[in-house]
Amino acid sequence: MKKVLNIAFFYAILGLVSGVYYREFTKMRDFAGETQLSVIHTHSFALGMMIMLIVYLFCYTMKIHTLKNFDVFFYFYNIGVLSTITLMIIRGTLQVLEFDLSVGLDSAISGIAGLGHISVTIGLVLFFLLLRKNHSENIRTK
Repeated sequence: MKKVLNIAFFYAILGLVSGVYYREFTKMRDFAGETQLSVIHTHSFALGMMIMLIVYLFCYTMKIHTLKNFDVFFYFYNIGVLSTITLMIIRGTLQVLEFDLSVGLDSAISGIAGLGHISVTIGLVLFFLLLRKNHSENIRTK
């Protein structure tokens, strides 16, 4: 359970730092256009901190962290969120720098970010399966 709380705290720090990075980097570069940097703050808080705090509550109340596939869910989900956020930082920074991406590099960034989204989706499906398994086991024991 402690690792869930620690990763939630990490995402909170990441959200705060990314908000400062967005504000200061765009101000320093005198950039007023659209950039992926503007949404990293909310992604870190919503997909990272808030979801992990919800998972922590399920661990605390339903003990889902004791189920066999909990670690599989945990790593799939967090690898997906972290890779997605990392690619958003890369794309957003390149947008602010007004770096002209080649078609290949643009496709590579999109493809890797897509893999991150797939990993998040797998993690969410595994999370719901954990909840269902826990629910089924609780019904059998009552």
